Amino acid sequence: MGPKVDHRQWIKEGGVVIDVRSAAEFKSGHPKGSVNIPLDRISDVAKKYNKEQKVILCCRSGMRAGNAKAQLKALGFQYLVNVGAWQNV
Repeated sequence: MGPKVDHRQWIKEGGVVIDVRSAAEFKSGHPKGSVNIPLDRISDVAKKYNKEQKVILCCRSGMRAGNAKAQLKALGFQYLVNVGAWQNV
């Protein structure tokens, strides 16, 4: 486990917040300025963002965001943090 990431600083630096919940869940409430890319389409992140992009992941509890983080890491993304529930953003 590396040093704790200050995701709020990453957001100030232009990091993208990706909510990996379903479109319906996202519609019911989400972090301001976040992008909805459901977990089953997480590979789309590689098409839309540079692998140097700081990515802040959230979902309902942190489980799907953790899965998304592992998938993105395997795709070569280096700057990833799972903040758990979207309300934590």
